[in-house]
Amino acid sequence: AQPHHAYLFSNRRGTRLKVLVHDGFGVWLACRRLNQGRFHWTEGQGGVALTRTQFDALVLGLPWQRLG
Repeated sequence: AQPHHAYLFSNRRGTRLKVLVHDGFGVWLACRRLNQGRFHWTEGQGGVALTRTQFDALVLGLPWQRLG
């Protein structure tokens, strides 16, 4: 893990999200679960670089792809 980078993982249903962050001193793991709906996830296995606005929208379960 690189310092100040976040790595996001989703379950197959798209209802749970895990965020792994290296803050320069250690590693943090945060989990979020949606009671309704699904996280708007990318297609495929490749990595995607997100802006802070896109990251915030993704974690809230909002469509983030149209944000720049």
